[in-house]
Amino acid sequence: MDLYGVLDLTPAATSADIERAYLRLARRYHPGINPGDRLGAERFRQVQQAYEVLGDPGRRDQYDAGRHRRPAASIEASVEFDGFDFSAMAQGAEAATFSELFADVFQDAARRAVAADQGTSLELTMQISFEEAMRGGAVPVSVVRRDRCPACGGAGVVALESLECEACGGRGAVRWVRGHMVFTKACEPCGGSGRLTWAACGACASSGVQTRSEVVTVHVPAGIESQARLVVPGRGHAGERGAPAGDLYVTIDVADHKVFRRDGRDLLLTVPVGIHEAALGGRIEVPTLAGPITARVPPGTATGTRLRIRGHGVPDPHDRESSGDLILEIQLVLPPVRDERSKALLREFAQLNPVDVRAHLFEH
Repeated sequence: MDLYGVLDLTPAATSADIERAYLRLARRYHPGINPGDRLGAERFRQVQQAYEVLGDPGRRDQYDAGRHRRPAASIEASVEFDGFDFSAMAQGAEAATFSELFADVFQDAARRAVAADQGTSLELTMQISFEEAMRGGAVPVSVVRRDRCPACGGAGVVALESLECEACGGRGAVRWVRGHMVFTKACEPCGGSGRLTWAACGACASSGVQTRSEVVTVHVPAGIESQARLVVPGRGHAGERGAPAGDLYVTIDVADHKVFRRDGRDLLLTVPVGIHEAALGGRIEVPTLAGPITARVPPGTATGTRLRIRGHGVPDPHDRESSGDLILEIQLVLPPVRDERSKALLREFAQLNPVDVRAHLFEH
C-alpha cells in the first residue's frame, strides 16, 4: 500500500501537508460521521495507518528507505543447471529423487507468495456510568495489543551499512547440489545482490510487532444502550511485517442509575407525592439529565399515575436534536400520624368525603 497515495500526497509532502491531509480525510471518513459505512471505515483505517507512519519522522525515514529497496518477495525462485558433480554419492540413502530435486524451488516460491496477514481484531467490554451513556463523549480505555515495532517501524528489518553477504561471498548466488546434479540459485539473504543493506530486527525477532499497553479513546454516542457494540478501526493487533492492523470491538456495559430507569428512549422516575399534593394538585421539583425542573401534579392524582414530560428522556444516538420523554410514576406517601388532632382531622375528612374504595372488589 502506498501510504502517500492514501493521503493524496506525494513523497515531497511536508509535515504540515501530512497533518492537514490527515485531519481532512479523518473527518470525512470517521465511522462516527458515517455509521454503517464499511468502505468508509476501511478508508479511515488506511488513513490512520498512513498517518502513524508518515507523521513520525523516524518511521517516515524508514518507510522512504524501504520504498527503494527490492523486496524479498520479488526474488525469483529461478534455478540454473551447472552440470554434474560425480564426486558426490548418487546412490543409497543420500540419493535425491526428482521430487526432492525441486522441493526447495517450490517451497521457496510458496514462502514468498504468502503475504503478511492483517492483524487480528480485539474484543473487550467497557463499563461506563449511566451519565456517560446519556451525554456521550470520548472515553479512554486501556488495551494490551501487538503494535508495530518502534525499532523497525513494522518492517521486521533494520537498515545496515552495505556489507558483503557472507552466505554467498558477495557473488549473489549459492551453489545447490542434488545427487550428482549441480545448480545455482539466487542468494536469499541478500536478494541476489551480493551485498547486505538490511538485517532482521532483533527487537521483534523480525515479526515487525511488539506487545504493549496502550490507552485508546472510544467515542461513545449520546444515548447509547447497554450491550451496544462500537468499533475503533485499526486499534486491534498489528499485522506482521507491516500488514494492516485489525480493529478493536468494544461492547458497552451501562451501569444502573440510582433513581432513573430506562425504557427505550424514555426515562422512568418514581416520584413520591404527599396526600395533600395528590389531592389538591400543585407543582413539585423533579430531577432530569439536564438538571432539576418543575412539574405540575393535577388535582386528584392517584398512586401509579404516569405524567409525561416531553424531551427530557434519552438522547437519540443518530439525531442530537431529538430525545425521548421523562415519565414520572406517582407514588403516594402516607404521612405519619403522631397526634390526636391529626387523627381527628382524618376522621372528619372521611366523614365529609364518603367513598367506598373497595366497592369494585364485589362487582361481578
